[in-house]
Amino acid sequence: MPQPLYNPLILIPARRASTRLPDKPLAMIGDAPMIVQVWRRAVEAEAGRVVVACDDAEIFRAIEAAGGEAVMTRPDHPSGSDRIWEALVQIDPQGAHDIIINMQGDLPTLAPDLLQALLPPFAQSAVDMTTLAALIDDERDKTNPSVVKPVIHFTSEHQGRALYFTRATAPHGDGPLYHHIGIYAYRRAALERFVCATPSPLELREKLEQLRALELGMRIEVCVVKTNPLGVDTPEDLEKARKLLCTG
Repeated sequence: MPQPLYNPLILIPARRASTRLPDKPLAMIGDAPMIVQVWRRAVEAEAGRVVVACDDAEIFRAIEAAGGEAVMTRPDHPSGSDRIWEALVQIDPQGAHDIIINMQGDLPTLAPDLLQALLPPFAQSAVDMTTLAALIDDERDKTNPSVVKPVIHFTSEHQGRALYFTRATAPHGDGPLYHHIGIYAYRRAALERFVCATPSPLELREKLEQLRALELGMRIEVCVVKTNPLGVDTPEDLEKARKLLCTG
């Protein structure tokens, strides 16, 4: 049976304000601002058109100077999902792009093949969204509430349906635990439904946006990958990213 043909779009939400790391998207890593490094990783993935959805003219100019595509969005969006929806409506009002990848703007060392891993599960018509996870190999992360754990019903060795996401240590008992990687791909209709819905009770309780999708009855497929990309949230993370890109 032939695989369905998709027309994916990678959207990178970039918000200049950051409490822990001021002007984070414009922090220099090697020869370019972080947001340009993230854009480069997305382009290297060869998973579709790449657009940065930003709220700041300097970020916009940095992407255009690098040869990329950017779109200005409102500064007051409550989440990256809302920002990418505004960008999508602006740049693709006719609905040409059917799969939308939401790539965080603070992943300058992301392995490009991780974006490709999001696409194959959409061959199943029941799948609304996909995301990634990696095996937790640090015991401290198993009880760390900042490390989100997906509870997965595995249908193959490296893929399964998300039953829940939590900051708690779950599932209980013997067996592996997984670290959720906050990169998502949506069917276009699923993204629209998601951003039009109000925050759900479990989403508000756990402070995890993806629980809104589960409470709406959406199917999220989780792909287990070998690497957990470095997210840059602090000055220490920024130094790690600089070292990794300079030596990588």
